[in-house]
Amino acid sequence: MTGNVTSLFRSTTAHSPSMAALTREDGDGAGPTDFCIPCNPYFPTPAMFDEMAARLREIVTYYPSSADTITAELCSLLQLPPQCVAMGNGSTELITWIDHLLVRESLAVPVPTFGRWTDQPMETGKRVDMFPLQESGGFALDLAQYADFVRTRGTRAVVICNPNNPDGGYLHKHAVVQFMDAMADRDLVVIDESFLEFADAETEPSVVQEAMLRPNVVVLRSLGKNFGLHGVRFGYLVANPALAGRIRSMLPKWNLNSFAEHVVFMLKEHAAEYAQSLQQVRRDRLEMASRLSELPGLTVYPSQGNFLFVRLPVGAEGTAVRDRLLTEHRILVRECGNKIGSSSRFLRLVVRPQVDVRRLVSGLEQVLYGTRRGAAVPELGTGTSYSSGTAAVDRLVGATNGAGMQIPTAPPAPLPEAPQPLTQPAPVPQPLPAPQPLPVPQPLPAPQPVPVPQPVPAPQPAAAGITPPGVPAQGGLTAAQVRGTNGLTPAPATGWPSAAGWPAAAG
Repeated sequence: MTGNVTSLFRSTTAHSPSMAALTREDGDGAGPTDFCIPCNPYFPTPAMFDEMAARLREIVTYYPSSADTITAELCSLLQLPPQCVAMGNGSTELITWIDHLLVRESLAVPVPTFGRWTDQPMETGKRVDMFPLQESGGFALDLAQYADFVRTRGTRAVVICNPNNPDGGYLHKHAVVQFMDAMADRDLVVIDESFLEFADAETEPSVVQEAMLRPNVVVLRSLGKNFGLHGVRFGYLVANPALAGRIRSMLPKWNLNSFAEHVVFMLKEHAAEYAQSLQQVRRDRLEMASRLSELPGLTVYPSQGNFLFVRLPVGAEGTAVRDRLLTEHRILVRECGNKIGSSSRFLRLVVRPQVDVRRLVSGLEQVLYGTRRGAAVPELGTGTSYSSGTAAVDRLVGATNGAGMQIPTAPPAPLPEAPQPLTQPAPVPQPLPAPQPLPVPQPLPAPQPVPVPQPVPAPQPAAAGITPPGVPAQGGLTAAQVRGTNGLTPAPATGWPSAAGWPAAAG
C-alpha cells in the first residue's frame, strides 16, 4: 500500500474509499484486511461462491425476474405477507424513498448513527433534529428522554437504529414497542434493524410483526450485511400494506439485479450454514472485544452488531492511526471523525476471525505504543466533540444547523433555556462538548445571541452526564466484563419466527 492514502479518503463522497479503489491503489491486486465494511465473513460459504461462479455468465447476461417475484420468494423464507414488504437496491435506496415519500418536514435522529439518516433529509431540505448520545453514558439511547426531545422539538418523523451504528448499542424489544406506541401521534416511526441478525441479547428481537399492525411504523432490514454480500445491493422494509405499497409503487420494475435474485432463491438450501455463520460472528465479537480491551488506554463499548466501537487512547488521532494501519500494516479501519456526534478519536472495527484480530492488535500496538506496549494512558474525563474529517459535512451542518439546504426563517417549537424536568447537575454541558471553535454559542443563563435555537448543540432533555443504569461511568468495558455478559442482560423471548424464517441461532 502506498503512502499517499489520505487523499483517497478525502476525495471520496462516501465515508471510506471502496475496496476496488484501494486495490487499484495497492498495485499488486490484493486489497487490505478489511475491518471497515460490516460484512459477515462466514457467509456465503465457499461452496455457495463456487456455485455462483459456475453460473456467472447466465447471471450477468439476462434480466432478473421482476421485483414482485423476488420479493415473494424472500417472503416465503421470512414468513411475512408480500403486501407488507418492499425490496430495494440496498437499504440506502429505501431510505431515499422513505425520505421523499414519508418525511414531510422534520426528522429526529440520535447521533452518532448511520450517516444517511442525517444526510438524506438534509439534502432534500428537511429539518433534522439530532439527539446526541452521550459518551459519558456509553452512547446508550434513553428512549424516554428521546421521546421528550421529539415532543419538545415538534418533530414529525422519528428514527431508531437497533443495534445502532457505529456503537452497537441495543434496545430490548419491549422498550422499542413501548416507544412506537408513545410515538403513535407522529407521522412516521422508522426502526432500522439492519444489524439485528447479529444480536444475541434476545431470542426474537425484531419488531416487524408489531410494525405491520401500526399505521405509522416502518422497519428497515438489510440483507447485504448479514449475508456477507454488500456488493449485491439488496434490502427490504416491512410495514402495514398501505405504507409498504406506497414505497413499492415507486420502485423501478427491475430495481433488483440478477445476483440478488440468485442469492434469494438459493438461501432456502443454506439455512443451517447461515445460522452457523451468525453464531460464529457472535463468538468472534466476544473474543475480539476481550483482546482489544487489553490494550492500554483503549475503550471498547458494548455492541450487539458485527462491529465494535472503540475510543483511542489520549493523544491518538484517528486519521493518523487509520492511515498508518493502512500503509504500514495493510489494515483498513473506519475512523469516525466524519460521523456527526462522534470525533476522530473513535474507530469502528468490524468483527473478523481471530487470525485477523491478532494482526489488528499487533498493528495497533505498533501504531499506538511503538514496538512494545507502554503504560496505560489516562482516561479522558470529558465527553467527545464533533470534529469532522469531511469538509462538506462540516459546511452543511455549520451553515444550516441541520436544517437541510435551506436555513429556516422561523424556528420550530423553541427549546427551553433551562433543563427539562429530568433532574440534572448544573451547569449542563453542551450535548457535543469540546473546546473547539464551533459556530454555536455555549448555553448561558442569559438569552442566546442567535435568534434561532440550534437543534444540534442546544441543551436537550437528554443532557450529558446522565449515566443509564448498568452502564460504566465512562461507557467502556473491562476485559472481565467483556468475557462475561458483553454488557447486556438477556431478556425473555417473545416469539415470532426468526427474521430469516429459520430457527434462531443460540447466542
